[in-house]
Amino acid sequence: MSSSQVIIIVIVVLAIAAIAAVGWFLMRRRELQRRFGPEYDRVVDEADNRSAAEKELRERESRHAELELRELEPDARARYAEQWEQIQARFVDAPENAVGAADDFVTELIAERGYPTDDYDERLSHLSVEHARVLSDYREAHDISERNQRGEATTEQLRLAVLHYRSLVKDLLGEEAAAQPSDTTAEQLSETAEEARRGTSDE
Repeated sequence: MSSSQVIIIVIVVLAIAAIAAVGWFLMRRRELQRRFGPEYDRVVDEADNRSAAEKELRERESRHAELELRELEPDARARYAEQWEQIQARFVDAPENAVGAADDFVTELIAERGYPTDDYDERLSHLSVEHARVLSDYREAHDISERNQRGEATTEQLRLAVLHYRSLVKDLLGEEAAAQPSDTTAEQLSETAEEARRGTSDE
């Protein structure tokens, strides 16, 4: 085999290796985008560059893999679903109280699934791996809950907080029907918000 043939073979092998590496890289990126959804874009926007963002997301996956997560037993799932229904119903007469209870309830449910809850940012990081689809809902709901503690949240914002919390509860329970409010509760939430809007406009 001549030296020119050897060079050509080496070049072809290197080209194939480079194509394979690029393909693997793009496949890994698509997998991160699929898994983290909107959270992928959020981390990319906040990071110095896309590589740093993807490194952070891969590290989240590694930390998440070390957790001992557990599925809820049917009786526990039913109990949490009933407690959530009661919290939503409480919103009609005491919206501020209901939102505070919802935040505490969600934290308890997260812990029940095996996630650490001591640090809020760490909690978000762990949840993003399997619950990225509803993570923005949780962020907004928790933000409203903190505003509620300072007496700065409107009734409409409180209603939105309950709806956002509901998205996460539904995801954590793993049963859509169990986490959905009854038709009566949903109507009451909407009616309460509408009354609040009318009261504001009358002032």
